[in-house]
Amino acid sequence: MTRVFLASRNAKKLVEMQRLLAEHVVGVQVVGLDGVADYAEPVEDQPTFEGNALLKARAGFAATGLPTIADDSGLCVSALNGMPGVLSARWAGPPKSDERNNELLLAQLGDVPDARRDAWFECAVAFVGTDGGELVEHGRMPGRIIHAPRGSGGFGYDSVFVADEHAGADLTSAELDPVEKDRISHRGHALRALAPRIADALA
Repeated sequence: MTRVFLASRNAKKLVEMQRLLAEHVVGVQVVGLDGVADYAEPVEDQPTFEGNALLKARAGFAATGLPTIADDSGLCVSALNGMPGVLSARWAGPPKSDERNNELLLAQLGDVPDARRDAWFECAVAFVGTDGGELVEHGRMPGRIIHAPRGSGGFGYDSVFVADEHAGADLTSAELDPVEKDRISHRGHALRALAPRIADALA
C-alpha cells in the first residue's frame, strides 16, 4: 500500500480524492491532515488556484516526506467579475462556513437576472513526488447560480450551482450522485488528467 498525503481536513474531499485516484493508481491510500503529525499550514495568499495548490503541496511534502497532493478550487461568477475565485472558502469571512458563504453569494446576486447568472468552478491540483518533482493539472465546470440552495450532497457552493451538463434536468451539484459529480466536476477533470502522471511518478 502506497500512502499519499492530501493536504486537507475536508472529509468529503478525502473520500472524493480516494475514489478518483483509485481509478488510476492501484494500492494507494490517501491520508489527510488528521492522519499525519501537525505542522504549520501555509497561508493561502497566492493570486491563482495553481499558486495556492503548489504552496500547499510543497508544504505538505516538506512536513511529511510523503508524496503530496493539494488542490485549490473555487467558484467564479461572471456578474462578480470572477469572484469569489481564490477567496471562495473565505467569502463571508471567518470562521469558514459554507452556509454563510452561500447566503452572501445569493444576496450579492439578488437582483441579477437568470441570463447573467453564469459561473464556473475552477480547480488546480498539484502533486509533489518523493523526488521533489512537481505536477499540476487544471479543471473547469461551467454552469449557473440558482436563487436558493437545493440538495444535501457535496460541499461548498454545490447546493446553489447547476452545471451546464445538467441544465435540462435542473439538478444542482448537491443533488447529483457522487459518481456523476466526479464525472463532470472541475476537480474530477483535473485529477483524472493528473492521476496517470501520479501513477508514473509513484512507480
